[in-house]
Amino acid sequence: MADTDNDQKTELASEKHINEAFEQGQFARSQEIQTVFTLAAVILVLGLTTSQCGRDLGELAIGIFTQLGKMRIDSDSLPAQYTGIVMLMGQMLLPILVTCAIAALLAGGLQTGFRVTPKAFALRFENLSPVTGFGRVFSKAALVRAGLDILKLVAVGFALRSGLNALMDDPLFSAPIELAYLGTFLQHAAVAFFTRMLLALGIIGAIGYAYEVFKTRKDLMMTRQQVKDERRQSDGDAMVKAVMRRMARRLMRKQMLAAVPTADVVLTNPTHYAVALKYERGLDRAPVVLAKGENQFARRIKALAAEHGVPMVENKPVAQMLFAMGEVGETIPAPLYQAVAEILAVVYRTHRYYFHQLKIRRLTASVSANATGGVV
Repeated sequence: MADTDNDQKTELASEKHINEAFEQGQFARSQEIQTVFTLAAVILVLGLTTSQCGRDLGELAIGIFTQLGKMRIDSDSLPAQYTGIVMLMGQMLLPILVTCAIAALLAGGLQTGFRVTPKAFALRFENLSPVTGFGRVFSKAALVRAGLDILKLVAVGFALRSGLNALMDDPLFSAPIELAYLGTFLQHAAVAFFTRMLLALGIIGAIGYAYEVFKTRKDLMMTRQQVKDERRQSDGDAMVKAVMRRMARRLMRKQMLAAVPTADVVLTNPTHYAVALKYERGLDRAPVVLAKGENQFARRIKALAAEHGVPMVENKPVAQMLFAMGEVGETIPAPLYQAVAEILAVVYRTHRYYFHQLKIRRLTASVSANATGGVV
């Protein structure tokens, strides 16, 4: 029973699972959305350019028919006439083609969130399997797609019928008109037809996209075992990060302990905190925190300081504030300048011999660090 529960997809897809599926091209998308955007682009271009193009086309037709009796049809005149017609047709079609291409890219980008999915174009051999293809043809999704195709046919028929009914009252069918009016009529007819089709396909596209979202969400649902496996992998990554953090802390502590023998002074709590400071005139703008620690690590700092003769000063408030506010490798906080300066002044007067040796010790440590590439 437990194995059966683990095999059933009852859990919502995790963010990681959704992203992986998206990279494989498995996301909600609807071809009808592409069609709607393309139709909208066509209507926009027709509304802006067809009047002028219709007038140009009418003028071209008038010129051809009025000059038809005088027109020479030979190898010299035909290329010029043909070029004029091609240029006019290109002027009419080029804005439509460019706008449709932009609309198609925009529709695809809105459905994908403008994210690139190169793995979706990779060849999958399972898609070449006849069994897989048979399953796709007779699947529930195929039936829904067939229903949407039937709705699209009905929408096209509705657009044609209603568009024709609206255009039958046009003066073109009941009274003499100028030939130039033909362009205006074609514009009105195209806009009327495409607008009705746009409304019908917009509704169908919304239904189709809603179904694709529902289907994709259902297909991406996970079994309990998949959720457990993903959580285990995530926990594994957390364990690796924890190990790396521990290693970084060990390395930092090792570096801090190595710097203690070159400190000017170690301030203590006296038992809970220890902070090692150094100040080199002309090099440091303020005392720098070399090391800090509490409890056991504080005791190690103090032991190492005692071993190398580093002066230690007990000052509870300053030590506590330095431990809380100071950062290793950084200068001390500005509010502590005065207190630390007074402590260093006393240390410099009472431990002159130590600071004479400290110069040599720092020089030796610098040479050693350069020889090992700066790694302690």
